[in-house]
Amino acid sequence: MAKIVVKDLHKYYDNGFHAVKGVNFVAEDKEFMVLVGPSGCGKTTVLRLIAGLEDISSGDIYIGDNLVNNKPPKERDIAMVFQNYALYPHMTVFDNMAFALKLRREPKAEIKKKVEAAAALLGIESMMTRKPGQLSGGQRQRVALGRAIVRNPKVFLFDEPLSNLDAKLRVAMRAEIVKLHKTLETTMIYVTHDQVEAMTMADRIVVMKDGIILQIDTPLDIYNHPANIFVAGFIGSPAINMVTGKLVKKDATLSFDSGDYQLSLTQDQQQKLKDYENKQIVMGIRPEDIYDARHDSMAEFPQKFTPICDLVEPLGNEFHVVLKTKQYSFVARFDPKELPKVGSELPVTVDMTKAHFFDPVSELALY
Repeated sequence: MAKIVVKDLHKYYDNGFHAVKGVNFVAEDKEFMVLVGPSGCGKTTVLRLIAGLEDISSGDIYIGDNLVNNKPPKERDIAMVFQNYALYPHMTVFDNMAFALKLRREPKAEIKKKVEAAAALLGIESMMTRKPGQLSGGQRQRVALGRAIVRNPKVFLFDEPLSNLDAKLRVAMRAEIVKLHKTLETTMIYVTHDQVEAMTMADRIVVMKDGIILQIDTPLDIYNHPANIFVAGFIGSPAINMVTGKLVKKDATLSFDSGDYQLSLTQDQQQKLKDYENKQIVMGIRPEDIYDARHDSMAEFPQKFTPICDLVEPLGNEFHVVLKTKQYSFVARFDPKELPKVGSELPVTVDMTKAHFFDPVSELALY
């Protein structure tokens, strides 16, 4: 198969808009890499540049050992799966999947063999005589995947392929694509704006914003060690809680002071953040690292304070609680052991070993 190397990639449009700004990354051979970011961040543009569907303004793209900057899409040995499936409505499922092979003038017996093998892999053998209009969204997506598989490309490119499906089917298709990757052992680059898709599918995630890469890492490392405030806020659901405050020293202990409450730092945090004493700092704490103080045995370095319970959202296996102090509101994820009462004080515990700290000006993580 092939790795993909993207070097100093830029894309300008005729109106002067700079969509992709010096992007660099390597998708290793057989890796499943996910480009994630908000709408307009440049992730789909990068994918289209790799596919050859748009011209590069500057930079280089290698597929395997081949520089493909000036090669047309058909010579790049890639297969692309689109958001809208891009199936021919007048053709049967078999003919849609066989179309590229027929263009290559492959023997009919070979085409039949490849299409049937892909159909069996995707569980769509019974649909081969139907047309796209007779299929559900999930079935159409399987046909689009099958059409890509039969070509046996070096690289698969996915452009938000699941965004038109309902939530339950999206979860099922995520698992199908991951299984497909393990079976085919092919390099795959997948674009999505859905951070849950990125976390559950990727070997490595590329987080983009405004045409720039902010961080490349494994899903868990990005979640546990975000490079900056944007990455911390974008990855994770519900989103991380961000509070601006000051580090103050009391009884030789450095604490985070939000103005509403004070939380002592761990010894390690005090050492690493000593230069921020009496300075503004941003603290991030994920909802699962805030506990109902009545059930906080999991907290490694517990620090308590008492906000007001403003809203409770029961989700069955857990519930989300919106907590308020005078200046801030934030979200906690609790186990459904004891439902808090809305409008009442609710003592909570923050596990400070899980707190993230950022510089308020650069917005970069501090350790």
